[in-house]
Amino acid sequence: MKLKSRLLFFSLFLYVTSIAQKYSDKISLDQLGYYPKASKIAVVTDSVSTSEFFIVTADLKDTVYKGLLSETKQSNNSSLKTRIADFSKFQKKGSYAIAIPGLGNSYFFSIANNIHHAVAVASLKGFYYQRVSMPLEKKFAGKWARSAGHPDTAVYVHPSAASDLRPTGTKISSSGGWYDAGDYNKYIVNSGITMGTLFSAYEDFHSYFDTLQTNIPESGNHIPDILNEAIYNLRWMLTMQDPNDGGVYHKCTNAAFDGMVMPGVTKLPRYVVQKGTAASLDFAAVTAQASRIIKHFEEQLPGLADSCLSASLKAWTWAEKNPDSVYDQNAMNKKFEPKISTGAYGDRHFDDEKFWAATELFITTNDASYYKNLEKGFQSLFTLPSWNNVQALGFYSLKRHEKKFSQSVQSDLQIIKNKLTQFADVYVAHISDNAFKTVIGENTKDFIWGSNGVAANESIVLINAYMITKEKKYIDAALSNLNYLMGSNATGYCFVTGIGTKSTMHPHHRQSVADGIVEPVPGLLAGGPNPGRQDHCHYDFVEPETAYSDIDCAYASNEIAINWNAPLVYLANAMEALQYEVGFSK
Repeated sequence: MKLKSRLLFFSLFLYVTSIAQKYSDKISLDQLGYYPKASKIAVVTDSVSTSEFFIVTADLKDTVYKGLLSETKQSNNSSLKTRIADFSKFQKKGSYAIAIPGLGNSYFFSIANNIHHAVAVASLKGFYYQRVSMPLEKKFAGKWARSAGHPDTAVYVHPSAASDLRPTGTKISSSGGWYDAGDYNKYIVNSGITMGTLFSAYEDFHSYFDTLQTNIPESGNHIPDILNEAIYNLRWMLTMQDPNDGGVYHKCTNAAFDGMVMPGVTKLPRYVVQKGTAASLDFAAVTAQASRIIKHFEEQLPGLADSCLSASLKAWTWAEKNPDSVYDQNAMNKKFEPKISTGAYGDRHFDDEKFWAATELFITTNDASYYKNLEKGFQSLFTLPSWNNVQALGFYSLKRHEKKFSQSVQSDLQIIKNKLTQFADVYVAHISDNAFKTVIGENTKDFIWGSNGVAANESIVLINAYMITKEKKYIDAALSNLNYLMGSNATGYCFVTGIGTKSTMHPHHRQSVADGIVEPVPGLLAGGPNPGRQDHCHYDFVEPETAYSDIDCAYASNEIAINWNAPLVYLANAMEALQYEVGFSK
C-alpha cells in the first residue's frame, strides 16, 4: 500500500473510531434501509463544513463508499436547510451507517431484498392489538397480552337510534371489531375507509398476501391473514345494521371517552347511536367488496359472502330512502340524553360514499342499475381519499376490475385512469422541489391531522398509476413516502412503533400508556406532524413539517388510528410485492 493510501486509510479509521458512540438524528434516513437497486438517500438537516459523506460498515471499521453532499436547499415547509447524501449507486447488501465528519454517524440501516418486510408485517399485526372483545394471548401478543376489553354483548340503543322495533334502551350485542384509535370506541365511518383499503390491498396483491402470515389466532386456517384480520372487524360491522330496516348505526361508543386505562377496566354503558347515510353507504361498499372476496373462501366461511351481499343491498336501500341523514353530534345532543362526546366523524356530503357503494355493488352484482349512479362521479375531480371522502376507493376498484366490463364502461374508465395518472404526475413533478425528496411536503397543506395517513395514501395513488402505466417513476415516488415514514423526514422519527432505532415511544394510545410496559404496542402508525396542534400540548417545534411531539398528551400529532394504519399496510406490502417486478431487488 502506498504511503498516501495508508495515511488516508489511517485517517478514516481514526475518524470512524472517534464517532463510534456519536449518533446524530440530524442525518435522517429510512431506519430499516433500502432495496439494493432502489433510490437511496439520506437527508442532512444540520450545517456541516464538509462536502463528503461516507458509508461505513455496521461495526464502524470499514469505509465502503464515499460520496458528495448536494448543495444546500431551503425547505418550503420549515426553517430547515438540507443537504442530500445520495448513495443510490451503492448496491452491496449488508448493514451500514452514514458518517459525516463533524456531525457523527446515522442510525444503522441495511441494504437488502425484502427490506420492508418487518413494517409490512408489523403494520398489519397492529390491527390484532386493536381487537375488541377477545383476550390477546401471549403466544400471539407477546408481552402486550391483555384481557378481552369491552365485551359489548349488552349495548344499549341510544334514544337517537330508537325505532318502533328497537326502542330506547333495547340491548343488542355488538361484539368484536377494532378499537378505532387511541380510544376504545368503534366507528362505522372510519371502519369504512379502513376496510376498503385493506380489501383493496388484498385484491391488488392477492398472490403475495396468500402466503403472508402474521402470527394471529387464525393463522394457518387457509384464509390469508389480511382477510382473517379484516373479517374480525367485518363481523362486528354486520352487528351494526338494524335488521328491521337495513339502516346502519353510526358508532358503538361510551357516552364519553374512557380515561387512560386498560381496555375493559371501566364498565360504563355502551351505546349504538343514530343511523346515518354516510355510515350506511360506507357499510354497503365494504360488505359488497367483502362479498366478492369472501366468495373464494366459501368452504372456510360458508354463507358469509351471501350474508354480506344481503346486508349491502339492505343498507343501500335504506340510504336511498334516507339520502340526507347527517350525523350531527351537537344537534343530537340538544335532543337526547346521555350526551355523546366521543369522536363525531360527521359528514354532510354523501356523493363520494354513494359513488363508492354503487361501484362496489356494480362490480359484485354486475347489475347495471348501480352503474347509473356513477356518471356524476366520473365528471368530478380526483381527490386523495380520507374518511370523509372515499370516492377514490371506487375509482381504484373500477380500474382493478376493468377487464370484466363492457366497451361502454371501458370508455368511462379511461376518463378515471387519465385523472388518476394526471394527479400522480403532479406528485412526481414536485419531488425535486422538496428539500427531503419525498412526495409528501409538496406544500404545507399536507401537514394536517393524520399527515402520515396522507403520505401513505399519496403512495397508493402512485402505485395505482404504476399499475395503469407500468412506468417505474410512480413506484420510485411512492417509495419516497415510505422512506419518509421510516425516518427520512424533518423530525428524524420513524413513525411506526417498534420499528427502527428512533421511533414513536409515547403514542396517544390508551393501552400503551396504561399497560406498564416501556415499549408501546408495536406496528402502529402515529398521526405525524400537525402544526394545528389542537391538543394544546407542548411541542418543541411548531413549523408544518416539524410539529410533532412524542408525548401521549399530543393526540393531534401522536395518536394512532386504524385509517392511517391501513394505507401503511397497503404501501409497505405493495413495495414488498412489487420489489422484483420493478427491479428494486435482485
